[in-house]
Amino acid sequence: MATREDLYRWHVANTRSIEIAMRAAARSCRQAIAAENKPARQSFLSLYALLLGAWAENRLQKLLHESAGLSDDEREDVGAQSSQFESWRKVTEIGYRRFYGVPRAALSDETLPFSVFAQYSKLTEMLGTDLRSVIEMRNKLAHGQWVYPLNGQKTEIDQDRCKDLRRENLLAVQFKRTMIAGLADIVQDLVISPMAYVRDFDARYRQIAQARCNLRTRDYSDYARQLVGRRQRGIRRRRREVG
Repeated sequence: MATREDLYRWHVANTRSIEIAMRAAARSCRQAIAAENKPARQSFLSLYALLLGAWAENRLQKLLHESAGLSDDEREDVGAQSSQFESWRKVTEIGYRRFYGVPRAALSDETLPFSVFAQYSKLTEMLGTDLRSVIEMRNKLAHGQWVYPLNGQKTEIDQDRCKDLRRENLLAVQFKRTMIAGLADIVQDLVISPMAYVRDFDARYRQIAQARCNLRTRDYSDYARQLVGRRQRGIRRRRREVG
């Protein structure tokens, strides 16, 4: 039977390996964008989105097996949740209950300090939007639905997920990665090092907020034009050097 330390070490190794693959997928996607190769761009983008969902899952498992983290009973409670999103939400709830001494009562602005409850509410809201969308897309991609996501019965195209996939681009998924990493850091601080949570919450939240702002305002078309232009200038330069 593997020890908790073994499991933690394995999840760390898995997470690092996924990060290497994500960097390679992003690099290949940029090359496909620059070459105006739409099928390759879409394939590498789907690969990156799939890896991002896997990274989030491994990050949760790593947190669950931290030696200074949850008790065995708490980990079982998290593992009993119906989805990865619910597991993240349960870890967050446990962290607030432990740190602020609310073992059973509902978490509210009456059982938590008002500012703390505001943080808890915002954090669970972001988990429900930013993280959940990545998990749902990952579930489709993990079943090979890279171009046409299907409904749960696999009888029709899932129109909402299909629209999400068509709207996706490399800039967007990289901003989403920054957002999810920030969320994971906040939850990890809360569970493992509550004083770091108090100290760093605002800075980590600003990181997430900036990524969300970039997601809304950064122009992907301009980004793609820059990559195409850079590649074309490189081709012309190499031709001059050969000529």
